[in-house]
Amino acid sequence: MLPVYICEDDKSIRQMERDYLEKQILIEGYDMEIVRCTSHPEEILEALSGNPGRGIYFLDVELKGESMDGFLLGQEIRKRDARGFLIYVTAFRDLAFETFHYHLEALDYICKQDTEAMLAGISRCLQIITERMRGEKDTGREYFTVKVLDVIRHIPLEDILYFSTAGRTHRIELHARQDRLDFIGSIQELEQELGERFLRIHRAYLVQVCHIDQVDLGRREVVLKNGERCAFSRNKRGELLARVPFGQ
Repeated sequence: MLPVYICEDDKSIRQMERDYLEKQILIEGYDMEIVRCTSHPEEILEALSGNPGRGIYFLDVELKGESMDGFLLGQEIRKRDARGFLIYVTAFRDLAFETFHYHLEALDYICKQDTEAMLAGISRCLQIITERMRGEKDTGREYFTVKVLDVIRHIPLEDILYFSTAGRTHRIELHARQDRLDFIGSIQELEQELGERFLRIHRAYLVQVCHIDQVDLGRREVVLKNGERCAFSRNKRGELLARVPFGQ
């Protein structure tokens, strides 16, 4: 079930959003539940810490008298829920570009000056979220989420070929079919996080086993399906051949 959070400083708008969301969830049978409806951003973060995971966030931009506005709240949410659905509901349509400035990957930006349009926008967002969740479930796709500078990226796990240490302390290079990203991290932590589908073949390489095409024992390298090569350690030979028995 997807938790829904509302942060809006106008009491009447906040209640209207809550009432409409509860009605839509009931009528449409959405697998969602409102867990926090407040004007205080700290309460959203507190509720999120007690209910980690992917959520839906309806956020006002101007939160008068609060410690942060909706964009700063969105940044804090992104640190905790990189794949959550951020929806901004605000009176200032011309602030929409700011979601891009803050690299928030907002799902939508709804203007609340027109009540009918606002409610229609909320309904549209719920439909989009439901369709997107159903599509992800049907395809069975899993994602690796990584922060590159101030941008959150979601890379399909099946597309990742390998990770390497990039020759620098605490820097990792992600090599995917159509992406190459550099980020802060550690091979050891990735090895634990990603599980058996990846194999640590060398202190500098963590490779997704299904992408290994050959094991070159002479050169002590694995050859990936895209032609790239990664060295493997002598003490990893047995485990490697057990996982990839067609090595030559």
